[in-house]
Amino acid sequence: MRPFLIVLFLMAAPLFAQQVPTSAAQMQLSFVPLVKEAAPAVVNIYAKIMAEPRRTPLQSDPFFERFFRDPFAEKPRVQNSLGSGVILSEDGIVVSNYHVVGMATEIRVVLNDRREFTARVLLGDEEADLALLQIEAETPLPYLPLRDSETVEVGELALAIGNPFGVGQTVSSGIVSGLARSRTGGNHSGLGYFIQTDAPINPGNSGGALIDMAGRLIGINTSILTRSGGSNGIGFAIPADLVAAFVEQARTGATAFGRPWAGIAGQPVDADMAGPLGLDRPGGVIVSGVHQASPFRAAGLQVGDVIVAVDGQPVNTPAEMVYRMSVAGLGKTARVTRIRGGEVQEIEVALIAAPDQPPRMLLELGERTLLPGLQVARINPAVIAEMNLPLEALGVVVTEPGRFGRRVGLRRGDIILAINGIEISETDEAAAFFSGQVRRFELVVQRGTRRSILRFRA
Repeated sequence: MRPFLIVLFLMAAPLFAQQVPTSAAQMQLSFVPLVKEAAPAVVNIYAKIMAEPRRTPLQSDPFFERFFRDPFAEKPRVQNSLGSGVILSEDGIVVSNYHVVGMATEIRVVLNDRREFTARVLLGDEEADLALLQIEAETPLPYLPLRDSETVEVGELALAIGNPFGVGQTVSSGIVSGLARSRTGGNHSGLGYFIQTDAPINPGNSGGALIDMAGRLIGINTSILTRSGGSNGIGFAIPADLVAAFVEQARTGATAFGRPWAGIAGQPVDADMAGPLGLDRPGGVIVSGVHQASPFRAAGLQVGDVIVAVDGQPVNTPAEMVYRMSVAGLGKTARVTRIRGGEVQEIEVALIAAPDQPPRMLLELGERTLLPGLQVARINPAVIAEMNLPLEALGVVVTEPGRFGRRVGLRRGDIILAINGIEISETDEAAAFFSGQVRRFELVVQRGTRRSILRFRA
């Protein structure tokens, strides 16, 4: 038996030899070298926001507010916001979350080496929950390179670096738990396309880095799924590809993120719909509506078509399609794969901004009208995109109700369909009613998908 044992030992020896650590870092199973390289590019962000005191409905009412004036009432106060950020270039471009810095009046960025800088916002977008800042330093700054998001895979090791609870820069480890998550359950849900990780993320980590084992940025930590307020191992990060699109636009001088407009409505294809549509499995987005000005319509898309990929990448939700288009960028062309009648086809779609035509004719009522401060606009594709109106919306929309408008029940985004039984299609038609001698009003208003009637007497 001894020769047999010797043979087994010799066969196993190379396997054990491959596992022998070759450095002190490997002996400690440590992330130290990686953290030393990446941590200097992750910053702490301190922002000041002017917060208005809460007002009761009566205090906000234009008639009753005079009875509730209090010389000792709470004044607007300063709130301090704490978060994290990542340096993206040696000339000082920093990315963070919009909910951290978007409404700030003063922003202070503190580097890992304790240097402090005042920052200004270059570009921000509340929907994507991203903001780019600029800091000025006399010497080149450390920064993290961006990784192509399409190469990230579930199961990869990942590190989250940020400033949770304000305790100072902290590193936590985990893996990439999922891709293409469209719902986070958090308060800041962004565009609805996220990388999921179990690396612990807590309040204060917002805007911090999620990096791979090569020290490349794969995402910006933005929210967690939790009931207690602490990390439950389900965190979400905005993919680096969308960050790259923001940087590209900021470099051109843009102050607002330009998002390509699809001009279509659709829903995910589920198991019940797949068979009748000629699909062998659920997937894709079935088109339920197409705007007349949609670039998809110009490319030949029709109601009933199923969009299954954009630029070769699968899409299974409308949010995922919007993400793919945003990453591709305005002015570019996207290769869209559709299925019609069981046949797979590819079409080229121009990525354009929502047309601001016909002119929106924004109008504000004066102080001598019945609803002073009411602002209305003619609905066009740009207004539909900005205010998230139904794709088929027409007519006039409320962009600001004003004090008296709020009192009678109007809200921003309400579509005024008719006044006193007369259909309204232009802003000046609405202005004529409220500037005239009529004292009784009946407004037919569409709010979302519901219609309601508002009656009031001037």
